[in-house]
Amino acid sequence: MKITLVCMPWATTATPSLALGILSRRIADTFPDIETKTVYANIEFADWMDQQGGLGSPEFSFFSLHSYFLGCGDWVFSSALYKDPSWRVDEFTAGLTGKITDNQLETCLRLHRIVPDFIEATAQQIVADGPDLVGATSTFQQNVASLALLRRIKELAPGTTTVMGGANCDGPQGEALHRNFDFLDYVVRGEAERTFPQLVEALRADGEPETSHIPGLCRRDGSASVSNPSTERLLAPSEIPAPDFDAYFERLRRSRVQSWYEPVLVVEGARGCWWGEKHHCTFCGLNGSAMTFRSKSPHTYLEEILTLAGRHHVLDFYAVDNILEMSYLDSVLDKLAEAPFDLRIQYEVKSNMKLPQIAQMRAAGVVSVQPGIESLSSRVLKIMDKGVSGTHNIRFLRDAETHGLSVAWNYLYGFPGETQDDYLPLIEQFPALHHLHPSTGANRIALERFSPYFDRPELGFADRRPNSQYQITYDLPEAELADLAYLFDTPAQGIDRKLAERLAEALQEWADNYIRSSLSYVDLGDRITLTNSRPGFSWRSMALEDPVEAELFRALHDPRSVAQLVRRATQAGGAWDENRVEALLADWRRQGLIFVEADRAVHLATEDENQLLCRIRRDSQSGGPELALELAEEPTCVTIS
Repeated sequence: MKITLVCMPWATTATPSLALGILSRRIADTFPDIETKTVYANIEFADWMDQQGGLGSPEFSFFSLHSYFLGCGDWVFSSALYKDPSWRVDEFTAGLTGKITDNQLETCLRLHRIVPDFIEATAQQIVADGPDLVGATSTFQQNVASLALLRRIKELAPGTTTVMGGANCDGPQGEALHRNFDFLDYVVRGEAERTFPQLVEALRADGEPETSHIPGLCRRDGSASVSNPSTERLLAPSEIPAPDFDAYFERLRRSRVQSWYEPVLVVEGARGCWWGEKHHCTFCGLNGSAMTFRSKSPHTYLEEILTLAGRHHVLDFYAVDNILEMSYLDSVLDKLAEAPFDLRIQYEVKSNMKLPQIAQMRAAGVVSVQPGIESLSSRVLKIMDKGVSGTHNIRFLRDAETHGLSVAWNYLYGFPGETQDDYLPLIEQFPALHHLHPSTGANRIALERFSPYFDRPELGFADRRPNSQYQITYDLPEAELADLAYLFDTPAQGIDRKLAERLAEALQEWADNYIRSSLSYVDLGDRITLTNSRPGFSWRSMALEDPVEAELFRALHDPRSVAQLVRRATQAGGAWDENRVEALLADWRRQGLIFVEADRAVHLATEDENQLLCRIRRDSQSGGPELALELAEEPTCVTIS
């Protein structure tokens, strides 16, 4: 038996496919006699784009990274799926004009005309190799390209078994795909590490394959599409093998893509979300039917990372975990800090992490995080059920900046119940934040399948229909699109367009000023000195010499209320009442030293590099957290005047 697994456009070419890497390893471990081949057709397509007229990295990235909510990548391949180079060109052009640039629109139209040739060539190449089974994984904008390929393979070799799986096949989506595209023999819904080998075992048996027992599998009973009940027993971490990425690197070496960027290895330490198990963020559709949090043993995960780095000589890693397993800080990340590789890791975390934990991550090689900030308003964050406050998010941005940690975050708006009062007081304070890592922009939330907003219409989005991209791309009635779609159109909620534009403009100003902005401090014990270069504030240096003021500044490392600060002032020997504390906070807010929101304040100054080295030394000498930094020759602490 021969199996071919395919990764179609528009999966990014910067990383191997984790799904196919795991499945190919699972099949090799379970069926050593089966020949399994992985085809990176996304890399093939990138090379093909270049050969067809010099389309390269910017064009590919537009489809793979930037056009998901518009559906451009899926529509491009609809001409191949429906064998019509002019498939709904007028509708697409009318719908996308003004939403993308003229050059991007022309690229979409151009590729739409010629991708049937790519699908034909790829299908011919795969069929010539004689596989018994061809499986395609589909996430984000891989749906239509995968469907087009499997349709053509089935036409060329009717005896070849076709299978589709991935995130786009979860729940009702997988059932809709199988029901509406009869060239799909099977669709795997949910986690495939157990289901796919069971399917392979059934197909290897003599006679008609018996697949009715395989959980979550969509199969055919005669001409009818049948969906087996999903399993209630999610995959245990021990059932998830280390991925095999050899096919990716072999294909990358023969590709022009290797000149676009350095490859990034993909790893997975955990599945699900430990926060989402108890408090599912209202707008989030990630995890689909598998929210339960499960994590690999620290030893297994650590060995997987180090083995992959050594095998492929790659130091950049992207962890696909929806949220960091907090026990990994001591059991995995601390060990990576001592590893022989200088790793650079991207991770998704929760924004309530504190400075020592951020320091642990940075020492281990974590250089970029996605902390799920999404808003700086505590009230809006409560509507989201995020479990953090606006000042907690600011603390994270500040401490990440202290340790040189890049932060990827996006400001979301459009939540039922939000008002302009959740935005205007924050926008006024944005100039004080210009030295902290800016957001990538502001976006109105989308209604996503599997999110609480989707599952519970009473939360505010009862009126919905499949996003318009599906109607342009697929030749299906709306009732079927309602099952196939992941994104849905719904009347806008929350703030109006005018305020949304003001938010976006303020965030853009923040991004523009970030590179030239700083606010840092040095704590010298008897006083605290601060330096500033943010354009919105004229002062460049100041000193907090009053002992009580210095102590209150230290207290504001974490979010504090006025009452808490009054108590801290009393402990420091000052007879301060609420009026005096409030007056000080008002003065510090005018100077851009603090961020105030929802009756809490937090200071905004990052630790000066010299101050940071002094703190690390003190921690080391006192048995505090080790940061795996060589301190023997660092500069001594100096007074900044």
